[in-house]
Amino acid sequence: MRTAALCAAAALLVSGCGATVAQETSKSDPVTITNCGQQVTFDKVPSKVVTNDTGITELMFALGLEDRMAGYVVDGNNTVDLQTSPWKADFDSTRKLADKISKEVVQGANADLVFAGWNYGFSESTGFTPDALKQLGIGTYQLTEACRNGVGKQRGIMPALDALYTDLRNLGKIFRVDAKAEELISGYQKQIEDAGKLMAGKPRPKVFLYDSGQDQPFTSGKNAAPQDVISKAGGDNIFGDLNDSWTTVNWETVVERGPDVVLIVDYADGEANTPAQKQAFLEGFAPLANSPAIKNKRFYALPYAALVEGPRNPASVEAFAKYLSQA
Repeated sequence: MRTAALCAAAALLVSGCGATVAQETSKSDPVTITNCGQQVTFDKVPSKVVTNDTGITELMFALGLEDRMAGYVVDGNNTVDLQTSPWKADFDSTRKLADKISKEVVQGANADLVFAGWNYGFSESTGFTPDALKQLGIGTYQLTEACRNGVGKQRGIMPALDALYTDLRNLGKIFRVDAKAEELISGYQKQIEDAGKLMAGKPRPKVFLYDSGQDQPFTSGKNAAPQDVISKAGGDNIFGDLNDSWTTVNWETVVERGPDVVLIVDYADGEANTPAQKQAFLEGFAPLANSPAIKNKRFYALPYAALVEGPRNPASVEAFAKYLSQA
């Protein structure tokens, strides 16, 4: 263990131990990164960043970039996220700009960069898009989990944790904190590896991620964060065959696939404000009555920010693995 620790510490400084060396980029040199399949060049380090949504904002905080932010936008209904955030102090000390992002909000903050994603702020229906912001002279960085994959408006171009590591490395280059990014990634990978051992050799339960929706359920396909949270914890996402991130399905398929466990997203969705209310709905929904998860009352809840791409994902893997291994 001592040797491994020394190798990890040295990885940021020298080549050896099989590690990748993180070279800090000069703050005066332009940086080009690939974001959602497009090359984007940053001539200088952004200093007035506006972030949209909790997980995106926490990526900035995890990298120690709160001093580069003009403020953040988070829906007022996501109170659980802020109360449970490991970066609550950063949220408290950073300016909240609004509940909903818009051109007026980012212009009012004199933003030089907007960090958001499709359905995480960017939307053609509102006119708030990277192209629209470019016309205003404002740069953008798109959350990789939300990148469109070329099939309509479906999202997701890589596994969810790879998306997290990609964004950390890109942000590390943009803000010249490469070493910090690699330090976080190394720690997250170790945390996930250790969590995976909790279910080693045990049967893999079928897991239904329930976000919201009573007429039709909103859930996670293979490209959203719950896919890797579930799979790395030792379960199988019943909708892991869908080439999309967050998406709507039908109850018939949920019933047909017979989940053993329901993982509930803890946030107010307009029809239910608490995990207990969502569980009560599922328990009272007649078509699901014979599903193993319902019959055995196997429900587990995590905050919204733990189940969208962000720095809480590794801890979510660990927490869910502990639940699965004890249930």
